[in-house]
Amino acid sequence: MKKLEPFIKELFNKHLSINEFLPDIEETRSFTSNLIRLLFPNNPCDSQLQYRLKFKESRLLLEKLMLSVEDKLNGSVEEHADTFFDSLPRVYNSLIKDAEAIYNFDPAVTNLQEVICAYPGFYAIAVYRIANQLLLQGVPLLPRIMSENAHSETGIDIHPGATIGQSFFIDHGTGVVIGETSVIGNHVKIYQGVTLGALIVKKSMTARKRHPTIQDNVIIYAGSTVLGGETVIGRDSVIGGNVWLTESVPPQSLVYHTSTIKIRANKDKDDYMDFSI
Repeated sequence: MKKLEPFIKELFNKHLSINEFLPDIEETRSFTSNLIRLLFPNNPCDSQLQYRLKFKESRLLLEKLMLSVEDKLNGSVEEHADTFFDSLPRVYNSLIKDAEAIYNFDPAVTNLQEVICAYPGFYAIAVYRIANQLLLQGVPLLPRIMSENAHSETGIDIHPGATIGQSFFIDHGTGVVIGETSVIGNHVKIYQGVTLGALIVKKSMTARKRHPTIQDNVIIYAGSTVLGGETVIGRDSVIGGNVWLTESVPPQSLVYHTSTIKIRANKDKDDYMDFSI
């Protein structure tokens, strides 16, 4: 422990010199989850007054979180809180359409409440729409913390800077990655393991569109990877499982990966690798 003392002292002095403080991660997680529960309560409040007070508490927590980045805001914390909470009716209506898309397309769903309470895809989309609104307002860092919290909870990574239309459906969801400059149209459905990513990763491309555009009514099945800022998947297309795409396809395309099936003769049975995992 004696050898650690100089290091502890050095770290302490370094922390004292930090002028920039970050939003608290746990409070950010709490704000996001509580706001979603306010929009879609499992148990109704006893009175409208109690419901209003919960919204006020949520607003106060958002203002507290934004205080840590106040010097980077174009406007006051109060103005940004007003803009955000004024946007909630629009965010709510978008989320209802997302939940209905999941309910209407997934035969395993019994009711809309099941989607809202239990589906990780819906939760990840809900956090995205909240974080995206804050990012559009120019609030730094906080939206990214929100999206990474959702990523850790669901396995679904949606950058808050992505542009996503109405009635979006992520089924199962684990391993889904949607990059910052992705543009997704209306009524799009994607499955687990889908990546909408960049073809080339360079810091110099920060301000350029690096991720694909997915037009309306597209379905992308599990394990597929679509890369590149100039790649456009035309409307009403179906991208099959495990497809690798780095170029555009026209509307109404059907793109699929062909698996090769080989029937082995008896004499070949000892020629394959036997993996023990």
